[in-house]
Amino acid sequence: MIELKSEQQLNTDFATGSVILLFSADWCPDCRFLEPLMPELEEKYENEFMFVYVNRDEFIDLCATYNVFGIPSFVALEDGQVVDDFVSKDRKTKEEVDEFLQGVKEKIQSSRTL
Repeated sequence: MIELKSEQQLNTDFATGSVILLFSADWCPDCRFLEPLMPELEEKYENEFMFVYVNRDEFIDLCATYNVFGIPSFVALEDGQVVDDFVSKDRKTKEEVDEFLQGVKEKIQSSRTL
């Protein structure tokens, strides 16, 4: 997973393609629960998405932009536009995240065929 270093990077390096933003923080116990589950999901979807870690404390303005008021949360982008999100303060299971990612994949594929 790539760690976001600046908002500018979001607008340049991640402005095209399918990107999953994971909003998280080191102090968040539900985020720490999710952390060891992510490598397997990243591998499963490595041909579909670029995964980007967004430190909630460093990018609070970005959280507001994407209406992320709880962590861990996910925002899916396609060419810089929000496709879907999985935003809440609740702990997320591997199955819930996998279901979200599969749904995003299907939305993107169906929009490409239109």
